[in-house]
Amino acid sequence: MSSLKSFEDLECWKAARELRIFVSQNILPKFPIDEKYALTSQLKRSSRSVSDNIAEGFGRYHYQENIQFCRIARGSLSESLNQVITAIDERYIEDNLLQQFREKFERTKAILNGYINYLARTKME
Repeated sequence: MSSLKSFEDLECWKAARELRIFVSQNILPKFPIDEKYALTSQLKRSSRSVSDNIAEGFGRYHYQENIQFCRIARGSLSESLNQVITAIDERYIEDNLLQQFREKFERTKAILNGYINYLARTKME
């Protein structure tokens, strides 16, 4: 962790950023205009919240607070998946976009869980 100078160095933040960009560039443009203040807004906020909370946790400098913000990020990640599933159910996007999102979701979740585990182990030392 001492070699990390910024949250931008975290692999979990990089994965969350990639997921957020994918949502913004590939999923949100498919939604109808009448979802602008509903599903579009919710998915935009939840996908941004993942990297936002990772960054905020990194800035806290206390392991337990960092872990808590990473858990919030993980919750926002799951919320984003639910919203993409809603988009499938509403027929706003095709199955291939859900599959691509799921791949980014699983990668981000795995890296984030690894980071949370690292923080918990380091806190105990």
